Amino acid sequence: MNNYLFYRRHPEYSANEASWKHCKAAYTGGKTYIDQALIRHVSEIDIEFTERRRRAYYFNYPRTIAQRITQYVLGVDPIRRNASGELLEDWSRSGLRCNEVMRQLSTMLNVYGRAWLAVEMPNFDGIPSLERARRERLRPYVRALSPLQVTDWAYAPDGKLLWALTAEEEFVNADPYSPPVKLRRRRLYDRNSWHLFEQTSSGIKEIDSGINSTGVVPLIAVTEPDGYGIDSGHWFEDAVRISEAILNNESEAQMNTVKQMFGMLVVSDSFARGAQKLAIAGNKSENFSATVARSAAIVEAVEEKGISRFISPSGVETATIRNENDHLKRELYEIVGLAVQSKSRDNQSAESKAWDFQNVSQFLSSRADLLEQSELEAWKIMHLYDLDVSVPEVHYNRKFAVRDLAAAISGIMQLSNLQLGPAYTRALGCVATELLDSVEPIGNDGKQQIFNEINHKENA
Repeated sequence: MNNYLFYRRHPEYSANEASWKHCKAAYTGGKTYIDQALIRHVSEIDIEFTERRRRAYYFNYPRTIAQRITQYVLGVDPIRRNASGELLEDWSRSGLRCNEVMRQLSTMLNVYGRAWLAVEMPNFDGIPSLERARRERLRPYVRALSPLQVTDWAYAPDGKLLWALTAEEEFVNADPYSPPVKLRRRRLYDRNSWHLFEQTSSGIKEIDSGINSTGVVPLIAVTEPDGYGIDSGHWFEDAVRISEAILNNESEAQMNTVKQMFGMLVVSDSFARGAQKLAIAGNKSENFSATVARSAAIVEAVEEKGISRFISPSGVETATIRNENDHLKRELYEIVGLAVQSKSRDNQSAESKAWDFQNVSQFLSSRADLLEQSELEAWKIMHLYDLDVSVPEVHYNRKFAVRDLAAAISGIMQLSNLQLGPAYTRALGCVATELLDSVEPIGNDGKQQIFNEINHKENA
């Protein structure tokens, strides 16, 4: 069988593969990423760069940003009326709840700008009894896939997926007496069937297949519409680039600190010439290095200082680097709409603050809408697999407490000093209740109870 299934790539995959892997590495962090992202400058010799790389540390801003957006969007559990409690608690058939799978999807969208939901059904023969289906958990399930796991796909004239190809790796380690084996596989879905292929030394072979009873390709493409939808890259890559600049700047600042602690040797020109003569004469007890670098000795002529001593970089360079990093951090969060233009919100105008709140709120609301549509589509495909799985009403929260809370409370307290009658007081109480709900959700029933108490107090 042709190996082409293992090497074919969709044009979008080919165009973005390097960027996706780069963003994934930045999100993952650790030594591997530091080795990849740390830049060696031209004047740096091997021993210096090796030391700087070993000392380097990484503030993982990309992961913080990606997770923070997800935490904001899914800070309030979505409402899923008529959903199966069993499925909600194990939506992935591997122990992940519905909320957790959607959190994975949301974070993947933040990192890559594209992700997938795969809706699958275990392969089995015949029509299982209810007891067997419950025992073996023969029911549909959902997994979140990164764009690196879906290598190729095609759309039909009706605008829906015609087929899709996913990459899988299976780690076989069931036999304790045999070494583990990692297997490369590809799964091909179409509207009526699926086929699983495995790569071997002699080629590829089909190892499993099954019927797709849904009539649709059971994969859901989720894409940020203002990213790849208009043939552009993803903003997260820009955030990663700024984060890498911070990493490299911080590494230089750290080495400046080290140099300030240990200094650099300066020797006279006459001493250097004498040491070099000894070395040339073959005296094994003396070593002389002519290498000039930041960590090596600097040679001065006799007519200059002529005195051996240690020097170190001043603290000005380190302070400058740290100030630049503070600027980059502000710009980093400005890119994703999670910070304002100035360090202090007090310096902003009321119009600027309102714009910031609206900007972030609209971003989060748009993301909630995208997740809601994707989850609902997954439930519909699960229903096509198993008619006993009902399609719930799914509603994601679209009210986000991205505001200057202290200023809002202060304003309400000042307004409460105005004595303008019962209707005004009731309206003020309702506004305060909505503010409370945006900070710590109290639910519709809780809000209604408070509204009833407000009305009862004013009517008493």
